[in-house]
Amino acid sequence: MNPPPEASPPPAALPRPRPIRPPGPLVIAIDDVAKLYVMGEETIHALRSVSLRIHRNEYLAIMGPSGSGKSTLMNMLGCLDTPTSGRYEFNGRNVAAMDDDELAAIRNREIGFVFQTFNLLPRSNALRNVELPLIYAGLPPEERRERARQALADVGLGNRLDHKPAELSGGQRQRVAIARALVNRPSILLADEPTGNLDSQTGVEIMALFEELYERGNTLIVVTHEEDVARHARRIVRLRDGLIASDEPA
Repeated sequence: MNPPPEASPPPAALPRPRPIRPPGPLVIAIDDVAKLYVMGEETIHALRSVSLRIHRNEYLAIMGPSGSGKSTLMNMLGCLDTPTSGRYEFNGRNVAAMDDDELAAIRNREIGFVFQTFNLLPRSNALRNVELPLIYAGLPPEERRERARQALADVGLGNRLDHKPAELSGGQRQRVAIARALVNRPSILLADEPTGNLDSQTGVEIMALFEELYERGNTLIVVTHEEDVARHARRIVRLRDGLIASDEPA
């Protein structure tokens, strides 16, 4: 008598499919952009003939080794710097033609910044830190407090409104910074090494939050040198020696 056949092992659970939202309107158009820095007798070519298109609904990672130009590109995308040559249009407007007030308005209303070092006011509580961009935007007190409360609730900190940065963990401080970046409902969330000062488990939690933000409809650009962070995006642009080396789906 033949032995009964061994039971087949249960199929492995399939990984959860990562949603890819269809691209929306064009937000950023960079054409043949270069950036030069003159340092004494030396000229540094930080960017060389870079062209790039970014649409609403995208989740993009920008990668590159030290000296590749990614920090220069990030500053340009965030309207913190302007190109030496070439053209940068944000929502169809030529950035080089904007004055300081117009650039400041773009940075305050259209781009939400998340930095590696959080950049929170140490003597202000979470609610006040998140309110700050709305104060600059001139919103009345009650409206800005309500929007700040909602932004903190959206990142899971609805019960930490009165806590100052020293009373929060590193991950919670980064969530406050993300809430502050989102409170003005910007066109783009621009994050510079968002997990750089966090332990690995907290970094995983922050990237899971970014995934939620993308699924809710936010447009994300993450500048990083970490492959595991970049893989959360849907598109990866790699820089080398001031040039785009590749631009591919993640």
